[in-house]
Amino acid sequence: MAFVQLENLGKRYGVIDAVVATNLSVEKGEFVSLLGPSGCGKTTTLQMIAGFVEVSSGRIVLDGRDITHAKPASRGLGVVFQSYALFPHMSVQDNVAFGLRMRKVPNTELQQRVARVLKLVRLDQHAERYPRELSGGQRQRVALARALVIEPPVLLLDEPLSNLDANLREEMQFEIRRIQREVGITTLMVTHDQCEALSISDRVVVMQAGRITQIDAPYTLYEHPRTEFISGFVGKANLLPGERDDAGVVQVHSGGDLTLSLRPEKIDLREKDHGRLQGNIVSRFFLGSQWLYGVSTPFGELSVVRRNDGSAPLAEGTAVGLDWDAALLRVLSVDEVCA
Repeated sequence: MAFVQLENLGKRYGVIDAVVATNLSVEKGEFVSLLGPSGCGKTTTLQMIAGFVEVSSGRIVLDGRDITHAKPASRGLGVVFQSYALFPHMSVQDNVAFGLRMRKVPNTELQQRVARVLKLVRLDQHAERYPRELSGGQRQRVALARALVIEPPVLLLDEPLSNLDANLREEMQFEIRRIQREVGITTLMVTHDQCEALSISDRVVVMQAGRITQIDAPYTLYEHPRTEFISGFVGKANLLPGERDDAGVVQVHSGGDLTLSLRPEKIDLREKDHGRLQGNIVSRFFLGSQWLYGVSTPFGELSVVRRNDGSAPLAEGTAVGLDWDAALLRVLSVDEVCA
C-alpha cells in the first residue's frame, strides 16, 4: 500500500460537490503537486488530509493507519500555509520551536532540533530576528522550518509561494525541492501555477471541478495531455482539427473529427510558401529568451514561440510558412476524469 492513500475521498457542501470520489496514491518520499484553477477542489483536498475540513465520504490512510476522522494534532502532519501564519511577537527560533514546546520536547533536544532545521533552511544566522525583520522568502523559510522541526511523516504545502514576487518565487521553488530531497519527506503541494508544479514535482495531479483529470510525471503531462482542458491549462497549446489517414497517421485536416493539440514551441517558422501551412504574423511579444508570435492562418490564429537567437524579430504583416513534425501532434479526448 502507498504511504498516503486517498480512497473515494469526497467533500460536499449542501448541494455542491467540492471534491468528488478522489483516489490518489502517494509513495513515501514522493513530491506530488495538486494543480488546478481556483475552485477545482485542490485546497479542500489538502485540508481534508490535514484534518481541517471534515470528510463527507471515503477515507484517508497514512502509512496503513486510517486517519479520516482523526484530530489534526494527532495526525502529526507538517503544514505550511499560504499566509505563513508566523507569530509576529516571537523570534525566528521561537517560532520554529513552538510546535516542539507544545509537544513537551526536552529543552536540550528542542534546541538541537531547532538549530539543525534552521541550518537546513539557511536561517541559522537569523535565529534572533523577528518576522518583521525578514524578507518574504525568509519568512517562508521560517514557516517551512516550523513544519519540518516536528519531523512529520508528511509535509503539506498550501500555495506556499503565492505571496512572493516572480524572481523570488522561482528561487524558492527550487529551494523547497532541495530541502524536500535532503530530508526525504513525503510532500503534497497545492498550486495554481503550472510552472511551479512542473518544475519541482515527481508527479502532478490535475484537478477540474472537484475531480482528478490526469496524474502523470511533469514531462508526460506536458507532452501528452489527455484533454483539451489540460492541454490549455498546463502550458500553451494550439488546437487544430484533424483526422487519421489510411495508415492511421494523425494529420491536420479541415473538418476532421479529431481535436489536435500542438505546442507553440513545436512549430517552426519558414519562408513564405514553405511548410505545411501558410499564414501572416499579426502580433509579436518579446519574452526575453523567446519571441511569441501570433500567426493568422486558415485554421485561425496560432501561437508560435521562437528562441531569441539575437537576430532581428520578424515584423508584423510578414507572410510565413509554418511547419512541424507530425509526431508532435497530440490527439485530445473529450473532458473526462480519473476514477
